[in-house]
Amino acid sequence: MTEKVALFPGSFDLLTNGHLNIIKRSAGLFDRLIVGVFTNTTKKSLFCSREKKTIIESVVKPLKNVKVQTFEEQLTVDIVNKVGAHYLIRSIRNTRDYEYERDIARLNQEISQTTVETILLLADPSFEHLSSSMLKEIYLFGGDISSYVPKEVFDILAKKRRD
Repeated sequence: MTEKVALFPGSFDLLTNGHLNIIKRSAGLFDRLIVGVFTNTTKKSLFCSREKKTIIESVVKPLKNVKVQTFEEQLTVDIVNKVGAHYLIRSIRNTRDYEYERDIARLNQEISQTTVETILLLADPSFEHLSSSMLKEIYLFGGDISSYVPKEVFDILAKKRRD
């Protein structure tokens, strides 16, 4: 039987409880899950790729079938092929996310050299209002985001704020 390998790509700047929920659910569906840390060129990041990788690794450590990798300036479908995955995991919170992800999924299938199946997971209702961008803005203006991010992320942000 072929190993089922999935890639969950994102910039993960900040890793939210919503992201972690999708990671845990995906880890239960696949033999191996690769959390791919990508650079979003349209956003200013709080953390570099190396820092994000370290943070995510500390959060997902109990999930033995999850590996975190960084990828720079490459198309997601190229990475899917490179890591031997056949599934892309994406999370949708609302109809806007659905339409965006639907279009990307179709394009990925058209340009990939192998079969790439996109799996859309509905965000848990308790997290569907969260976005990394909103949480970063709240954090940057001194707001408390501790209930929206894993403890490890909050601790690193608190240290960053003190430095």
